[in-house]
Amino acid sequence: MVIINSSSSSVNNLINKWLTTLQSNNKASEHDFEILDNSNISLDLERLWQLMDQVWDEMDCDNVNLDLKKISAYYQHPIWLLNGFFVEQHDVSLQHRHGIADWIVQTSLQRILDFGGGFGTLARIICDKVEQASVDIYEPYPSREALFLSQDYPRLRFVSDLDSGYDCLVSTDVLEHVPDPLALFAKMIAAVRRDGYLLIANHFYPSIKCHLPSTFHFRYSFDQFAEAMGLEKIGTCPHATHATIYQKVSEQPLNWRRIRSMEANSQLLFPWREFDSQHLGVWRARFKRLVTDPSGTFRRACLWLER
Repeated sequence: MVIINSSSSSVNNLINKWLTTLQSNNKASEHDFEILDNSNISLDLERLWQLMDQVWDEMDCDNVNLDLKKISAYYQHPIWLLNGFFVEQHDVSLQHRHGIADWIVQTSLQRILDFGGGFGTLARIICDKVEQASVDIYEPYPSREALFLSQDYPRLRFVSDLDSGYDCLVSTDVLEHVPDPLALFAKMIAAVRRDGYLLIANHFYPSIKCHLPSTFHFRYSFDQFAEAMGLEKIGTCPHATHATIYQKVSEQPLNWRRIRSMEANSQLLFPWREFDSQHLGVWRARFKRLVTDPSGTFRRACLWLER
């Protein structure tokens, strides 16, 4: 089993070993993943995140004082190729993507944009499940491996410029990586037709260092911004509950003065909302149980005292 070492040279050697193993024969993708499954290489999500953080530190990136040149170079690092291979064989990641594709099938959507689709895993799953669907992947600099894996999908293409009129846009784990999520979100919305859908999966949490702390306040307020920007929240995506479904119900010009004011308020309220979520919310839940189920609460208290 490979042991991750914290030194920079060891990190690069480890990544190179994985990628060399995966790409050793340059054959069909199924063979690549057999190599991953049958090799002595052990990779899980926590280990992958650890590698990402080590590369981030090695490249001297900072998620508070942003150096966009360094961050751009970070996203060109081979660690993201390894991430793509990982998603292709990670059960939970695949389940989420199949859940999104199944919803698109049930909703009979035909023209899909996978925004920041990277390796193309979700786009290929959609093409497999939706016979008439065409899927564009907005990824200005797709990897050679992503292009190779997509070559047998004539209804799938990588695009470097955004079009408009899409029936549905899917964005998974994108907005937490950018300094101005609202500006990018506005571009996403503009790409979708009136009454079209956006499936957005955000992770505004410090799971890895490339998630920018300046975006974390959106975990409490993102739905409010979606509404202010002409969307209606439909709900979570069945079998992919990390993704929220929105429908575009307005094409009125965005009121950026109001939106930026909302953003400032969201940033200001973030520490309080964090404290409320982590501490006060627990006591509110207990008080609610006391009011709605006093006898049950009393019994639980007695059992606790008897320990």
